[in-house]
Amino acid sequence: MSIDHESVSRPASVLEASGRHGNRHGAGLLDRPSTRALPPRTSTAVGRHRGRLHSRVALPLALAGADTLAVALAAAATAPATARPTVTALLLLPALLPLNLAGGLYRSRLSLSVLDEFPALAARAAVATAFAVTADACLTGHWNDHGATGPLRLLALLLLMLPLAALGRAYVHHRTRRARRRRPSPVLILGAGELGQRIADVLAARPEYGLRPVGYLDADPLLLPPGSPLPVLGGREVLGRVLRRYRVHHVLATGGSADDADTLAALRQAARLGCQVWLLPGLREFDSVQGAGDHLWGFPCLRLGAPAMRRHGWVVKRGFDIAAAGLGLLLLSPVLAACALAVRWETGPGVLFRQQRTGLDGRVFTLLKFRTLRPSNERESATRWNIAQDHRMGVVGKFLRKASLDELPQLWNVLRGDMSLVGPRPERPYFVLRFGQAYPEYADRHRVPVGLTGLAQVNGLRGDTSIEDRARFDNRYIEGWTLWQDAKILLRTAALVVRPDGS
Repeated sequence: MSIDHESVSRPASVLEASGRHGNRHGAGLLDRPSTRALPPRTSTAVGRHRGRLHSRVALPLALAGADTLAVALAAAATAPATARPTVTALLLLPALLPLNLAGGLYRSRLSLSVLDEFPALAARAAVATAFAVTADACLTGHWNDHGATGPLRLLALLLLMLPLAALGRAYVHHRTRRARRRRPSPVLILGAGELGQRIADVLAARPEYGLRPVGYLDADPLLLPPGSPLPVLGGREVLGRVLRRYRVHHVLATGGSADDADTLAALRQAARLGCQVWLLPGLREFDSVQGAGDHLWGFPCLRLGAPAMRRHGWVVKRGFDIAAAGLGLLLLSPVLAACALAVRWETGPGVLFRQQRTGLDGRVFTLLKFRTLRPSNERESATRWNIAQDHRMGVVGKFLRKASLDELPQLWNVLRGDMSLVGPRPERPYFVLRFGQAYPEYADRHRVPVGLTGLAQVNGLRGDTSIEDRARFDNRYIEGWTLWQDAKILLRTAALVVRPDGS
């Protein structure tokens, strides 16, 4: 992409603009920032609106309790006279409960059905039983009176445990439906079109779902029929006020609004504010998508996951960043010292190059690098796109860039929390504004902390490459973030170090 330096304001103006514009979007798949530079997050903007704790954990705990009770009763019924049934349960539960948790069997659903859950429950119970058979064989002779005496008894245990678990879950679902009817949760419907109106009618007629609509959110709604019980509360600009006023814990996103992009932005903002978001696409074929599963009175329904930074694994990611950056600075200190001496010899005083970069939610921080050349002025530093072929770069500078050694001081940025090891690469505020204007998806990269390396970089999108492609890969990384994906990117980055391209 070519950059016309005379068509935009100077970097100082960019920074001023960054402070004037508010955050239009949030973080995660459901939460994107706007195409403008964004101010730092505040405590009033994130995580302020949360559902009550018991509404989030009561059903999962009750289902886990039903499964535990089923295992205990089945173990007691099938235990020989000389065996301890509690030991049999201890062999099964360490495998069964995590498997059920990973399979979503303790997740809150709109449509509660034991028969829908039974195949997944049976498969995981069989795996847990196989684990118990193996554990029984390994423990034989090591401790007395263990409960598992062989595969046949464990098969009987499985055949008894499954119906007991089904009965327990049926009771939990019955109590959950009663609680939902008695205390329905306020729900906001995004989109006042035909599908949104039909969903509102379903929720009004089916109180077992426990969702009480408070209104529609639609900037340009269709004409509602006379006597419609639900009002149109406004567009996305009133979302925060509506959520707080009605204490909304659930948001249903439907088709039918005038601006799908605006509806998507509202949906992401609701997720950032702590609401559970459900997507109803209105396409019957959507129900055949693997993992969809749930429905609302026949309408296929998808529960959207939490934004990346609100997932449990994010704490592990930050812990790994701190440990790896600290250890890296310690182990690489001789290399850092050698690079600093070489830069001092070639370019003179000031071996570290400090530059303003845009990070999480548009916050500007100072990025550190080893100096590979000395720019003529601050404007060149802030607005020049690529220096890979600059004739002013000496032998040391070229080597540092080819080997990516000039990036090593950024480990300090990682340790400070300005960056992560893996994430979208940070850019200067000048280019953030320019690219955000040219590519609407570009500013979405600021939903998570920036990184030393990222999915775009390991796919060859470095230096003078397509900005649109970079933004697409960075957003793909954010939307599908997992710890394993970070591990893959780090491994691919290590492989690229041995064949640097100097970009």
